[in-house]
Amino acid sequence: MKSIGIDPVNGVCGALLVAAGVFFAVQSLSLDLGTALRMGPGYFPLLLSGVLVLLGIVILVQATRVEGEPVGEIAWRGMLFILPAPIFFGLTVRGLGFVPALFLTSLIASFASLRMKPLTALVLSAAITIFSLVVFSYGLKLPFERFGPWTRF
Repeated sequence: MKSIGIDPVNGVCGALLVAAGVFFAVQSLSLDLGTALRMGPGYFPLLLSGVLVLLGIVILVQATRVEGEPVGEIAWRGMLFILPAPIFFGLTVRGLGFVPALFLTSLIASFASLRMKPLTALVLSAAITIFSLVVFSYGLKLPFERFGPWTRF
């Protein structure tokens, strides 16, 4: 009989999804759920938490069916550039405005890769900024400042 192994990467990911889903489900229970026709503020978070738990369980089951490789090195460079990028955006979008904050956020995150060259990072950041400006500002007409008070002289 074949012994049951577990893919450690998928096992950890599945367990984290289940844990996050349970955490947010418990948090959403403190809000009014309402009904399917008159949803309260806790209805949608509870529904998404259930989906998260379900996906985590599916990943955990799949992890027991396939033996995977052991967990390799932690990508520290990626964590040092990608994780702070959305935090930077959140802290600067009101002061700098959407365009400079998004450009700098994209620039910061692009250096998570060792293969990224400075010119490529600038072009990529400009393309993401222009695309987002067209979609969110002109297409969806979202009411945000393109350039904030920190950029005005």
